[in-house]
Parts: sequence; C-alpha cells; structure tokens
Amino acid sequence: MAESDSEPTVPIRCEDCGTETRLPLSEVGETLERHNDQRHGGEEIARVDPAIADQLADLVAEDLDLL
Repeated sequence: MAESDSEPTVPIRCEDCGTETRLPLSEVGETLERHNDQRHGGEEIARVDPAIADQLADLVAEDLDLL
C-alpha cells in the first residue's frame, strides 16, 4: 500500500492489537473491515480514531447543511 501525497490519510486505532496506523482515506473502509473480520471475528474493534471520526462527521454534516 503506497500512500499518495495528494490523498489525505486517516488515523486508525486497534486497542486490542495495540496498533495505530494511518491509511489513505480511500482504503479505510475495506481495510478496517478486513482487519476486524480476520482478527476479531467481525466485531468492530479497530476503527477510525474516535476524535477524528467526530470531526469528520461534523464536517460532513456542515457540508450537507445539516447543522
């Protein structure tokens, strides 16, 4: 997985595995799903850093004029 300089990356955290990494935005969903399926029986353990997820949700809601 080569990171593109032009694509934003998102911090991903898995507390059970004790890992944290950054993934290109376009790869987040598929990579998280694969990790959680393979390592945690499909349970959503690894996820986008909660603080970043909240910020992204706020930005999307603002962009859609929901706020």
